Amino acid sequence: MDDMTDRQKQAENLANSQIPGYQPEEPKARDVIDLSGAPVEPPTEEELERITQDVIMQLKSVYDPEIPVDIYELGLIYKVELEDDRTLKVDMTLTAPGCPVAGEMPLWVQDACAVVAGVRRVEVNMTFDPPWTMDRMSEEARLELNML
Repeated sequence: MDDMTDRQKQAENLANSQIPGYQPEEPKARDVIDLSGAPVEPPTEEELERITQDVIMQLKSVYDPEIPVDIYELGLIYKVELEDDRTLKVDMTLTAPGCPVAGEMPLWVQDACAVVAGVRRVEVNMTFDPPWTMDRMSEEARLELNML
């Protein structure tokens, strides 16, 4: 919370405390509804294989807007891990820290992977360690960029 919201809340609480017989309401517990449709138990080996292929397909649908190659073939994805609770954790980087879409690309990756059946939640971690180099590109990416 920012300072303005804290001060407003404090002022509201102080004003309400002056009302005779006023009892503040207890915060109500909120129901959380999981709309992912993913089961609660850990994935089976067969399901893990399917999810892996689906995640790769989804990652290949995300492109760096300055380079006509998807982020998977560019080698921008460092690690993908599916936890037992079906949280998909993605470690990724960018071709350069000053990339104009640095704030947007992790959201693109998150949105792309969130539609994979069997995944409950997606967390994308941006890292620049180790820094990306062209050595991480696949042969397909090199061919597309005429670098072979």
